[in-house]
Amino acid sequence: MIPWEKIDTAKIPGSTEELRLMRRGKEFSIKLGTNELMNSRLSGSEAALATLAAKQIEKVAKPIVLIGGLGMGFTLRAALAVLGAQAKIVVAELVPSVVAWARGPMAEVFGDSLDDARVSIREIDVGEIIRAKRSAFDAILLDVDNGPEGLTRKGNDALYDASGLSSARTALRPGGVLAVWSSGPNPPFTGRLKRGGFEVNEVNVRATGRGGGARHVIWIARKG
Repeated sequence: MIPWEKIDTAKIPGSTEELRLMRRGKEFSIKLGTNELMNSRLSGSEAALATLAAKQIEKVAKPIVLIGGLGMGFTLRAALAVLGAQAKIVVAELVPSVVAWARGPMAEVFGDSLDDARVSIREIDVGEIIRAKRSAFDAILLDVDNGPEGLTRKGNDALYDASGLSSARTALRPGGVLAVWSSGPNPPFTGRLKRGGFEVNEVNVRATGRGGGARHVIWIARKG
């Protein structure tokens, strides 16, 4: 068995917590304390975040999509695969080192996705972009922290509370979609989405994208 090797660490802005980038052969893992936040072998649910949302806006000729959280790029690459040549994708990543890892140690994992002409990477809190925009996006995809029950940064909770959902709804165009990834179910969050004026569909997906593996949850919330 090949042992895990620590490649780098990164402080999370606004938090005392630290991310660790680990590698074992060609496998990568990003960890926080004893928790594994993501693994390069488990991409199914993050990819589904993009494909499920894209299905909802497939009739939009030139969609503009905001992705909160770069991570290992699973959601970004899936979005690029299903959205047309006229799409524009803005990726907001709070931790600068995560972007550096994507262009450095994990460059092979990311391929040419970061250099795609449709993609703009911004090192910023996705909440800042959402709060600054009105009717700007056809879809907002949030793969931030661990979902509504966050682990890494208390400030992330503001994305998922009533005020945060109101800001997301304002930032969406009519008929736009807010798609949210979570490591598990969260009935109170489903309730907040509905009270916030969204039409909500809660989808269970496997971490591997196939049978077996952990079950994750994706909310597809359409702005009426």
